[in-house]
Amino acid sequence: GCGSMLYALSIPRNYDPQTPAPLVLVLHSGGERMRYYGSAFMRLLVAPALGDLRPIMIAPDCPTNSWSDAPAEEAVMALLQSVLNQFNIDRRRVLVTGFSLGGRGTWFMASRHADLFTAAIPMASSPGGLPVDSLATMPTYIIHSRDDEVSPFAQDERVAKQLMEMGRPVRFQALYGYGHYEMYRYVDALKGAGRWVVDQWRRR
Repeated sequence: GCGSMLYALSIPRNYDPQTPAPLVLVLHSGGERMRYYGSAFMRLLVAPALGDLRPIMIAPDCPTNSWSDAPAEEAVMALLQSVLNQFNIDRRRVLVTGFSLGGRGTWFMASRHADLFTAAIPMASSPGGLPVDSLATMPTYIIHSRDDEVSPFAQDERVAKQLMEMGRPVRFQALYGYGHYEMYRYVDALKGAGRWVVDQWRRR
């Protein structure tokens, strides 16, 4: 369970328990696992991009090989529950985002827990074998580089088109010239995605 999962928690400087704050679940990419990898990923990419939302951010270390494993899902959901119990979270503004392995995890968590998440920003990963019907039932901003040599761009683009045709609230942003391991170069795109998500939240 939660006891064995390391995580980093970021609280905005001006957090006021009287005012509900947005919550961002941050799912790190794959690759070399060090302790507090989630924290490093959050500091590298997500905090600089989404800081303007003044969210509470939680960045766990994946306890298994994939965010979509049952034990990982269970641990993440238990962790989120403890954050919801501990802080005043605006339940209409709960975002999940991640890159590569974490992008796949973002698709997975949003499809499985549409009762909790109200927006998703998957980066550099297609949803894999998840049923299309379960995808993007909430505002979903997909970011992927055409020059990604690890995670196939075309598959993600195809799913995005399919979802748009289904009338799902989806945006797809193609980046150019970024390799898979240059995730720090996604900051500006993620910042724009965050602004789009805020806009969607205001309209709902």
